[in-house]
Amino acid sequence: MLCYNFSVKDKKLQIQVNKTAEEVFLFTLDPKNTPLWIDSIVKEETNEKPTKQGTVYKNMNSKGQWSEYTITAFEKNKMFEMTSEDKNYHVRYTLSSLSNKTSELEYYEWVDDGDLEEPFTQDILNKLKAVLEK
Repeated sequence: MLCYNFSVKDKKLQIQVNKTAEEVFLFTLDPKNTPLWIDSIVKEETNEKPTKQGTVYKNMNSKGQWSEYTITAFEKNKMFEMTSEDKNYHVRYTLSSLSNKTSELEYYEWVDDGDLEEPFTQDILNKLKAVLEK
């Protein structure tokens, strides 16, 4: 019997979107948009607007459980990074302009200890692209 033990400490995904980097950046930061493209999140809110380094995001999953993340790096229209309340999980969204109407989003998530519990899939980014482009 073969036994495979795959551990996933990080995951990087990319997608091209027919929107400007600024449009994708603003859409992904807006808490009311999160449930539109991440099926596991039913509600998200922040402690302040506009979003900046130090802003706290809270989201609720379909089981009614809340998670909290803080913006730990922020470069307007280019990149933001969120870190979980326990400081173990990190996610970075990086935007690049490919033309005046097209951009690329790089989604990178990682943990310092252990494995990613539910790594993002390309399907999630495909849904983001579909919602943004409609």
